Amino acid sequence: MLIGYPPFYDDNPLGIYEKILSGKVEWPRSMDAVAKDLVKKLLVLDRTKRIGNMKNGSDDVKRHRWFKHLDWTDVYNRKLKPPIVPQVRFEGDTSNFDEYPEADAKKTRLPSSAERKLFDDFYLQLCHK
Repeated sequence: MLIGYPPFYDDNPLGIYEKILSGKVEWPRSMDAVAKDLVKKLLVLDRTKRIGNMKNGSDDVKRHRWFKHLDWTDVYNRKLKPPIVPQVRFEGDTSNFDEYPEADAKKTRLPSSAERKLFDDFYLQLCHK
């Protein structure tokens, strides 16, 4: 959102998955160093070391330098005006999301067993909720 595209952006949706699996992020030179630091800490693969998931939980995120001028009480009390308010016409309206052609899926290889294994713990968490 800060630079106009997500950290693992690609024109091809399956290219996005490949970038996620590789963990490589291409940082634009114009990106603010403090914002880059926050995003890096949110993308740490080892979730025990990921900001927001350690001992202090979300307080670590709230105390990050990127949010130093933000009054979290105002956020909680909904006193802040958002910079963008999407137009939502009905419940389940997906018009604010990009569309991805289904035909692209046929052009991409299936993930290897090693790549699928990276998501095993994620899948197990979903099953045990």
